[in-house]
Amino acid sequence: MSPAAVVNELEALFPPPSCPPSALAPQRLPGTSVESLAALQHVLQDNHKRWHIFLNDMKFHNHITHRALALYALGGSGSIIRGFYTQDSQRQLPAVESPEAITLTSFADHLGDGRYYKGYVDFFAREIDEKGTSTVLEEYIFSDRFQYQEGASNQPEMLSRFTASLLHALIHVGHGLEFGLKGMVVEGENSNESSSRFSGLALAAVQDVDGKDFYPLHFFAENGQVTTEADTHVFDVIARMVRDEDLKVKNVHALIEFKQAVEDHAARIRCYAAQWTVNATKKGEIERKVEELIWLTSALYAIGGFDEVKGFTGEFFLMHMVTSSLFLPSLITSLTPSSQALLLRAYLVTVLTWWVARGRPVLNIKSFMASTSTRPTVPMFKGSDGSGFPKEHPNPFLPIIQSSILNPNDHLPKIQRSFAHFSTVYGNRPAGYHKGTELEGAELLDGSLFVRAALLTANYMREENTWSVNGFF
Repeated sequence: MSPAAVVNELEALFPPPSCPPSALAPQRLPGTSVESLAALQHVLQDNHKRWHIFLNDMKFHNHITHRALALYALGGSGSIIRGFYTQDSQRQLPAVESPEAITLTSFADHLGDGRYYKGYVDFFAREIDEKGTSTVLEEYIFSDRFQYQEGASNQPEMLSRFTASLLHALIHVGHGLEFGLKGMVVEGENSNESSSRFSGLALAAVQDVDGKDFYPLHFFAENGQVTTEADTHVFDVIARMVRDEDLKVKNVHALIEFKQAVEDHAARIRCYAAQWTVNATKKGEIERKVEELIWLTSALYAIGGFDEVKGFTGEFFLMHMVTSSLFLPSLITSLTPSSQALLLRAYLVTVLTWWVARGRPVLNIKSFMASTSTRPTVPMFKGSDGSGFPKEHPNPFLPIIQSSILNPNDHLPKIQRSFAHFSTVYGNRPAGYHKGTELEGAELLDGSLFVRAALLTANYMREENTWSVNGFF
């Protein structure tokens, strides 16, 4: 391929981001410019050419595109986007060609093998070109066919791979759906399909499963739906698990603790998750259940991380539950109702498993709401002598976002973008909104949860400059 053809291909893969796919998906903040767009496209294209999806043999993930897109969405400047790319590039592994092409016949043979990542990228690119993103997601992530195959030595378990390893494949595909990065021919017409979608699917393919039969066959037979006359809120489920003293793991090491949680408690956790009601045929139900999951992940991270005496701890693994939930609104736009329900229930199982693995931090809502602030420590503007608002904070999220854009930690802008979006959509929920659920103190919870969580995170990272991996034991 000539140099000009390579440039054209990369420009086709990474054009300017499209608008978000729904009103519930994150919207962009002001600050976009010719320079920031050029910087973003440079990062996406250069990363695509040069770097592998894993940055080491332990399969830690390349986060370059995630940070660049978060900074762009928050209005970060071109120089900042380029500067952090230079920093993040220092620890990447070079891209490698696949030992052989992946075909439908050989699809299951190399699952979990990172050497074949490029082969799976090319495979899913062809599939999406022929069938479209939605059909490919339905077929390869949610259908029975690519979960368990009789006689297979290496079971596909593609949904398990999609949510494995802190949900990174889900996050990757979610970015593609949110930003619509690739102009691609689908059904003979130009469409904003995204290369990040099939590279995210390729990431799922080379990801290891979190545990054998993490989602067993009957999980798919139920299609994720549980419909009863009574509505079971996700806070009901977590309240029941809080009372279950058998859901414990030993404090050893974060990755070992997660393995313990899977091996010792996966079946029990799935039983609790099965109590959560989801009726995908009911108008507005999926959106309401997405909201429940967003409240849950934010509460597990923020309220679970807060202690009235010890203060707040920003926990690395629970932080990923928050940042992944940001993409649920974008993901559901490409799925059928039954697959929407299956995605949400699988997501819940993963979140609950990580919560157990991190020591089941206590959710003391009363203490959290009484002891945390909705105001930055230092006002951005004190007002003039004649001002009627001498000590008012015009918008607490503005300094939060500004500081996260400049912070060297690549996860901080992602979680603050999440809380800012959640506050935009759900920040006006009043106290009493969760009244009637089984979770103690839930009636005290209101939409200020998200700004409280963002402020606690900003202050914690300013002092500690890194996330905690110690859990809550």
